Amino acid sequence: MDLFFIMIGGFLGTICRYQAGEWLQAENGFPLSTLIINLLGCFLLGWLHSFSGRKTKRNPRLVLVLGTGFIGSFTTFSAFSIETVMLAESGHIWLAILYVVISISFGLLFTVAGKVFSEFFALTKSDAV
Repeated sequence: MDLFFIMIGGFLGTICRYQAGEWLQAENGFPLSTLIINLLGCFLLGWLHSFSGRKTKRNPRLVLVLGTGFIGSFTTFSAFSIETVMLAESGHIWLAILYVVISISFGLLFTVAGKVFSEFFALTKSDAV
């Protein structure tokens, strides 16, 4: 049953991300829509984390719908951000810093590797034809 609630939130978050991306186009090519979506998602997940932590009788399905489903599909950057903040708040500041450095540097590295991998196989396939 929990998967159903995550799916509903995910469906709505995906639609909102698409619409926000359409509305927030920058003229100069800067990824303004992604930046705003990611920052808004960080704010919303931070609010939800704090709000749900203060409530003694919180509804776990509400957290699934809004946090995992909606915000999770709206942006994945918000999950990275809240996990980093939680590491720092629990006294693991160096682990939080390491997480940020590894995530950003390896994220960029894996993106480049994926592009190279794709281009390599596109060239290999065109040579075979």
